[in-house]
Amino acid sequence: MAKLVLALDQGTTSSRSILFDKRGSAKHSAQKEFPQLFPSPGHVEHDPEAIWKTQLSTARSALKRAKLAARDVAAIGITNQRETIVLWERDGGRTIGNAIVWQSRISSKICERLQADGLEREFRRKTGLVLDPYFSGTKIKYLLDRDPVLRRRANRGEILAGTIDTFLLWRLTNGAVHATDPSNASRTLLYDIHKLDWDDGLLKILGVPREMLPEVRDSSGDFGTTDPKLFGRAIPIAGVAGDQQAATFGQGCFRRGMVKNTYGTGCFLLMNTGADAVRSKNGLLTTIGWRIGGKVTYCLEGSVFVGGAAVQWLRDGLGILRESSDVERLAASVPDNGGVAFVPAFVGLGAPHWDPYARGTIVGIERSTTGGHIARAAIEAMCFQSLDVAQAMAKDSGVPVRGLRVDGGASLNDALLQFQADILGRKVVRPRVSETTALGAAYLAGLAVGVWKSQRDVERNWALDREFRPNMRPKQRGARIERWRDAVQRARGWAQP
Repeated sequence: MAKLVLALDQGTTSSRSILFDKRGSAKHSAQKEFPQLFPSPGHVEHDPEAIWKTQLSTARSALKRAKLAARDVAAIGITNQRETIVLWERDGGRTIGNAIVWQSRISSKICERLQADGLEREFRRKTGLVLDPYFSGTKIKYLLDRDPVLRRRANRGEILAGTIDTFLLWRLTNGAVHATDPSNASRTLLYDIHKLDWDDGLLKILGVPREMLPEVRDSSGDFGTTDPKLFGRAIPIAGVAGDQQAATFGQGCFRRGMVKNTYGTGCFLLMNTGADAVRSKNGLLTTIGWRIGGKVTYCLEGSVFVGGAAVQWLRDGLGILRESSDVERLAASVPDNGGVAFVPAFVGLGAPHWDPYARGTIVGIERSTTGGHIARAAIEAMCFQSLDVAQAMAKDSGVPVRGLRVDGGASLNDALLQFQADILGRKVVRPRVSETTALGAAYLAGLAVGVWKSQRDVERNWALDREFRPNMRPKQRGARIERWRDAVQRARGWAQP
């Protein structure tokens, strides 16, 4: 039996493919970036063909580098940027324009109208989400509203919609499978997370035909097989989960109260709440973690829109970094942030503030301020934003956050994790395998085909790389937090019309 599992990790800025063995070790990988498109302020798009080409190319490259063939792969698991939406033609699969990315604020006005109509409570009750342009449903409405011909075609069943996992499944199976899993469906504002079905009332409010939407299947199970032409023979596709839920699974957060934080383009904290869909009173989301064998695991989530993307801006926008990895060295060139606070609200603020009109703000600049101070403040901003979410999470769940399991590209930055432990006042632990998003997708696929027999096998694979313990004095910690929250208030509402 083939023992390797191929994870397709389709992210916001790049597509990756990683081969994992039974011990959960990454054996071979490939990665390619693709362009970010900014047609107007606050609006972000991707070319779906660039997503497909880079994802297929990296999958083939990973197999080639490993000197392996399709017969050596037990299954494929898919994980993806979640709320990004694509439309395509049912007949032939031609994409309709660009994908609207989760970061985009293009449907802000739609959300405002829905709120003014008093519909926020209904959406919140059924979906666990807030009415924010972050989520997929209002993006679909925006695309259909601006093109009457497209809407008529959608009503006739000629146009399909899907998050990136669904789009990749369609392409991988040559149009045989139009499906998603509950973790992705629960991010659309269209899916009732309690009844586990697309909600006709919400579909009517947003004007989205049910015929456009994919079938929702278990996160670990049968998603068809790849077109034999792609890899030389068919490979089972057996696992699908949105990136943050996949990372939570990959971190082995299977017990109620366990929390993970992923430091990527954004920062995303998820707490496992088990079979309970905990309703947030503090600006968090109630979401589905995964569904296996028909059994749902729920999570509380706090989404920080801009985390590592702030470092990319230091590189591409300000030009003070040659490579993103240089940020740790630049930040270490100064002993502290020099009084600078950086609120990277480039596309608004996510949890727990939910302010689409907040904008990026740097305060405390003096004549002596250097690039090192700004770099340090950018790193600290990831930790402060994560702290805001963690504190809201503890209030909602009634369970204190006793520690964080962390992952994502920026989690390799020791200074960042030490500051996170200091400002949180709790230990932070980093696993040996940092690519837990891809690993979670691999585990979901491998469980479905017998590579791993149970979630206990997955738990046994988790191994510690390093633990960071807080050493900041409480008085200093309190002062730093108060200063951060002052800076956040100055960033809020800046782009309000």
